[in-house]
Amino acid sequence: MESTESLVHVFLVSFPAQGHVNPLLRLGKCLASKGLLVTFSTTETIGKDMRKANNITQDELAPVGHGFIRFEFFEDGWDRDDPRRRDLDAYLHQLELVGKHFLPSFIKKHGQQGRPVSFLINNPFFPWVSDVAESLGIPSAMLWIQSCASFTTYYHYFNGLVSFPSEAEPFLDVQIPCMPVFKYDEAPSFLYPSTRYLMLRRVILSQFKNLDKPLFILMDTFQELEGPVVEYMSKVYPVLTVGPLFINPNSSKVRGDFVKSDDDCLEWLDLKPASSVVYISFGSVVHLKQDQVDEIARGISNLGVSFLWVMKPPRVMYPGYETVVLPDGFLEKAGDKGKVVQWSPQEEVLAHPSVACFMTHCGWNSSMESLASGIPVVAFPQWGDQVTNAKYLVDEFKGGLRLCRGEAENRLISSEEVEKCLLEATVGPKAEEMKRNTLKWKEAAEVAVAKGGSSDRNIQDFVDQVMRIGKSIGQCDK
Repeated sequence: MESTESLVHVFLVSFPAQGHVNPLLRLGKCLASKGLLVTFSTTETIGKDMRKANNITQDELAPVGHGFIRFEFFEDGWDRDDPRRRDLDAYLHQLELVGKHFLPSFIKKHGQQGRPVSFLINNPFFPWVSDVAESLGIPSAMLWIQSCASFTTYYHYFNGLVSFPSEAEPFLDVQIPCMPVFKYDEAPSFLYPSTRYLMLRRVILSQFKNLDKPLFILMDTFQELEGPVVEYMSKVYPVLTVGPLFINPNSSKVRGDFVKSDDDCLEWLDLKPASSVVYISFGSVVHLKQDQVDEIARGISNLGVSFLWVMKPPRVMYPGYETVVLPDGFLEKAGDKGKVVQWSPQEEVLAHPSVACFMTHCGWNSSMESLASGIPVVAFPQWGDQVTNAKYLVDEFKGGLRLCRGEAENRLISSEEVEKCLLEATVGPKAEEMKRNTLKWKEAAEVAVAKGGSSDRNIQDFVDQVMRIGKSIGQCDK
């Protein structure tokens, strides 16, 4: 293992949300394992949670493969309970103002300490990082944390290349090259004319104003999963597929959870028969209403299936959500068949042989983790790219059943529907078919990240370029 002074230094800057931190940190660990020094940075508000949940120490070097990863957090200038955090537009503007100051100062400090930063990588919502990189003469890359299909959809919407639903034609199908036809409610819901999330539409589309600056657009997907659309977009942007990042064989146990995971749920799973447990989690942001939680609970209870349910508390950054509770007597009736936790080690849970299927909101991280673990899904998307991921999981990848269609549907899913869908997903010919399909994707994902696989080759090509750049910067410094 080399000293840090001789390692090429890559600096990662993440938007402070769990679904952004996880894939960028996984990329950081992957790069470190190849012999780079990686600094991972996000806001101090989230840094406090990460340190508490994962025993992270700021500035401490964690060895990963042939390199190291370290954490360095920055103050965003607002108190944790500042009501302005509830306005994403205002908060993103604040982060950009702060970021354009802290990032150059961090980079200057590292240069003075003998470990100059040779490369910057950001994830979506932080397009200003590439502006800073350009102003400092440092190359940059962006890690896209959704599917290539979603990326391509946003690209066509931003550039007005195909027709999308409008107020005049709200039920228009969407036809994009190299992709299946989307019904009006299968494109990312931020693009719906009736969406409540205009702010998120603006934020996501703002990425495309800056995409001429990154040297690469890295994607947490793999060639075998999204081949045609990846090849199509590669003619427009310098796309490199590098996923699934969570199963990279050179990774480490360094984690970025905001809430400490309840690892005893793995011991609970050890006591269950193979393919007998329904795993339920709706990610870090989606919060269902109380009446919908009640219906899901009744459906599970009526079916009598074993379940592991992640019920997280609402976070300050996502206001307007009240804490929901399970129906009276639900857990008592379930007994040892049910377990509820605030947060879980999801990768390990999905890899456990006791898990039969995954009821999920279909965020891209969860979608990739389920497919690459060989676990069928019960798709319960709510908004954004979740509805597009559900379309692919069910109709294209043949690895799931659709329980709802998201915000465009805007209805309560009954306990009878939940019971019927979970039964079909856990026993019988449909369950067996989905399991066969997901196991094929699991094998393809493992091949992609194994030595010589499509993602492994792309990561190595990227690292080789970063190292060449880093060495040239080092020679210039001398």
